[in-house]
Amino acid sequence: MRKISRRKLLKTGLAAGGTAIAAASCSNRSPTVITNKLQDVTLRLIGTGAAQINDIRVQAEKDLGFKIQMRALSTAENIQIAITQPKQYDIFDGEYFALPLVAPSGNLQPIDIRKIKEFDKITPIFTTGELYPGARVNTSQGTAPRKVMFLKGKDSTEFASEPTDWATMIPFQYNADTLGYRPDLVSKKIESWADLFDPQFKGKTSLLDIPSIGIMDAAMVMEATGQMKFGDKGNMTREELDKVTNLLIEQKQAGQFRAFWKTFDESVNLMSSGEVVLQSMWSPAVTAVRARGIPCVYAPLKEGYRGWGGGLGLSKNLSGIKLDAAYEYLNWMLDGWVGGFLSRQGYYSAAPQNARKFMKPEEWDFWYEGKPAAIDIIDPFGKKIESKGAVRDGGSFTERMGNVVCWNSFMQQQVYLVYKWTEFIVA
Repeated sequence: MRKISRRKLLKTGLAAGGTAIAAASCSNRSPTVITNKLQDVTLRLIGTGAAQINDIRVQAEKDLGFKIQMRALSTAENIQIAITQPKQYDIFDGEYFALPLVAPSGNLQPIDIRKIKEFDKITPIFTTGELYPGARVNTSQGTAPRKVMFLKGKDSTEFASEPTDWATMIPFQYNADTLGYRPDLVSKKIESWADLFDPQFKGKTSLLDIPSIGIMDAAMVMEATGQMKFGDKGNMTREELDKVTNLLIEQKQAGQFRAFWKTFDESVNLMSSGEVVLQSMWSPAVTAVRARGIPCVYAPLKEGYRGWGGGLGLSKNLSGIKLDAAYEYLNWMLDGWVGGFLSRQGYYSAAPQNARKFMKPEEWDFWYEGKPAAIDIIDPFGKKIESKGAVRDGGSFTERMGNVVCWNSFMQQQVYLVYKWTEFIVA
């Protein structure tokens, strides 16, 4: 039998777990082959709007031969469904900071990394936490992805301190987050987290209304203004949470904030309309504003970035050919096409060298090397976002990711955090 690839095998519907051969129980009955064809498989994904994108779904269906359903949710809804409704999804697209909440539920089955063909191409930020000697990402605060990347065993829900053969999720995207601003509507260059509380922007700023993330942006501001100093911004004490929220309430009652946003689209609309001139922001949102022909800067701040990482986890309910298809989807996400697509939004690929194969050399130089654009820079949807000669905000991959000082986080005082954050939002 000639050698064929696993993907070819799946496309013919002959994957292990998808084919059952019932042998005849007597000599006058011939074997019956029952084949579940891959084309009949539909995988249901839940995740935030960052990667639940129709273009990705269409390309996946074209390359893999089965159907994909994507459901875009807020971060809070995504985590809630992952924990409480495991039969509502096959693949969980979530952030690593959510895993201390999701993994103990047992709703994600450990992923056998031996089935991930490009696992060795994944950046060590996820596997060992390293980038280069002296990079702040190595010792940053919060739930760094490496802390929750691996499980102790096949049947475990307990995180392993060292790499194992069993992963919680397979990473595909990550970034260094900061503040976005409208340079045409502010009178100075934004260089510090402290600027979010600058009185000259009163009524024109916004925070991300996701407790675990918004509180860390607030903590970055508090440290930058000299009002507080934290042992670990990703794992605050009750006393620290009390002080942060009290200061936030003071700012809110003084009229510093225009709004609080939960979704990607909300942040884009607030910035595009000019209602907000400075806010917590995600890289694709900045790209979306620029695609509308509106200037928007993702500020490289002197105190550093807040990092995050996203990956895909498998529902405990997956088995048979559907599980095989899910592994094919995980492998496809690392092949490079998705990495190239997301890189044009400003995200980074978990397997950057694979993404590079799907990018023009000039695009790679702009997004990853921090070099001046040798051509006009186009977003994934074909819209111009930068002109020839522009340089990426914050510079190269190593400059940006090497300056991550804290990661999106799950805190030991998570319940108290949510309580205090709600107190702030409704004040």
